[in-house]
Amino acid sequence: MAISDSQKVDYLWKKLGYGKAKTDTNANKKAPNEAIDSPLLMRGDIIWAQADLIPSTIPNATTTHVRVYKGTTAIETTEDNTATANRTWKTGQTDWIPTQFGSTYLVKVYTDSAGAANAPSTGTQLFATGSGNDDEWFFDYEAGVLHFIGSNIPSSVSGKKVFIEGARYIGTKGIASANNMTTLGAKIVQANTISMANTTSTSSLKITGANSTVKSANVVIEKVATIGELRLGNHIDNGVLIGRTFNKRVGFVAPGSFGTVFQIAANGTPTFTNLTGGTY
Repeated sequence: MAISDSQKVDYLWKKLGYGKAKTDTNANKKAPNEAIDSPLLMRGDIIWAQADLIPSTIPNATTTHVRVYKGTTAIETTEDNTATANRTWKTGQTDWIPTQFGSTYLVKVYTDSAGAANAPSTGTQLFATGSGNDDEWFFDYEAGVLHFIGSNIPSSVSGKKVFIEGARYIGTKGIASANNMTTLGAKIVQANTISMANTTSTSSLKITGANSTVKSANVVIEKVATIGELRLGNHIDNGVLIGRTFNKRVGFVAPGSFGTVFQIAANGTPTFTNLTGGTY
């Protein structure tokens, strides 16, 4: 016996509405009483990493992060021959920007002859709410698929093709995985701890750029830090970097180097010592 529609709806209600797994019928266990968490999967490889750069109004032309399909660039869709005739049409493109980014991202649908150069100008527009003949449509923005979800199909579709106006996200997708690094341009990363672990090779954390900044009340480097150039804020000319904590000192490792280093002994006595390599 086939699964009833009511059971399917109960599953979706519990999964999408409450983020829970369905463990019993609705009659025996209402959605608020389901206890097993079942959140939707968030795939790191397809996350829109630059979604914050999508403008709230659809651009007039394609940008670095948004590809626009309007007028002569409206997409001519392909009928899905596995569905009822004229019922479903495929754009062949994914990542369409939905209206949660702004109402102007609502796709526009037209019918026109195959190969029409400017369907929005020469064709017939179809509205999501239908014509009053139970012929509404629904657009799946993730899949790029248009489906006439009403009982009827608009009469203007017969013998014609369906064209879509809208916009797609074309910015960076995905976050860092075990084998990749993510570049964050002009971003702020906030964390209590940023750690790196690699047992097979040398790990390094590089912060580059003319205006790169690391801010912290207390920066701790547990092992070795290689610094190409160290600049001290509010440091006067010819000043000396010293270690003042009792039983601690400034250390230098410079085999084969020559010069002098200024040190303060444990008893507070300052002294200059020749630097000929070694740790001081």
